Amino acid sequence: MKQATKLILMRHGQSMWNLLNLFTGWVDVPLSSQGIKEALAGGKKIANEPIDHIFTSTLIRAQMTAMLAMTHHHSKKVPVMMTEQQANHRSWPKIHHHGRLSEVIPVTTAWQLNERMYGELQGMNKAEAASIFGKEQIQQWRRSYDIAPPEGESLKMTAARTLPYFEQTITPLITQGKNIFIAAHGNSLRSIIMELDGLSETEVVKLELKTGDPIYYSYQSNKFKRC
Repeated sequence: MKQATKLILMRHGQSMWNLLNLFTGWVDVPLSSQGIKEALAGGKKIANEPIDHIFTSTLIRAQMTAMLAMTHHHSKKVPVMMTEQQANHRSWPKIHHHGRLSEVIPVTTAWQLNERMYGELQGMNKAEAASIFGKEQIQQWRRSYDIAPPEGESLKMTAARTLPYFEQTITPLITQGKNIFIAAHGNSLRSIIMELDGLSETEVVKLELKTGDPIYYSYQSNKFKRC
């Protein structure tokens, strides 16, 4: 029987704004020292898993997590960013040494995998936000499926960009037998897990994802299964 294809999901390590208990969203903040340790620890857990292609968001905390995690990978392959270039530079990052192509893992960044955008809450301390808007209102914005903060996104709106990208760009690679590693964010990953695990709107908002902790799926006979 053909071996199942693997999908690995990992929430980024603690960011410098996570450390300060700030709403981060699309603000491009790097990992904290603790987040770096979490990414490295997550990398050790997936070190022996086959990985053919990596996807991250466009945010540095997810990209750092992917790159740090891959420093432990048994394949010793080098992750290479597939960055979009200006028209006259598109051929510049091309690898011309054919033997070297087998020694790299392509990394694709996609804004569709970015964290939920928190609008007017971005940059605000969560305790400060609760004192301004009320604790119940903040909880409703954070833990409801279809209620968005001012000028921000709900989880439903996040899923509306994340899931089509997953289904149209990532799933076809998996059906071709490519093993995929996605380093992204709590809410973009929640929307994917909601689809793969068949979670309800009530169940998905209660789903907690640990930072730097991989979640494994196998794909076989046109079905995803949590490992």
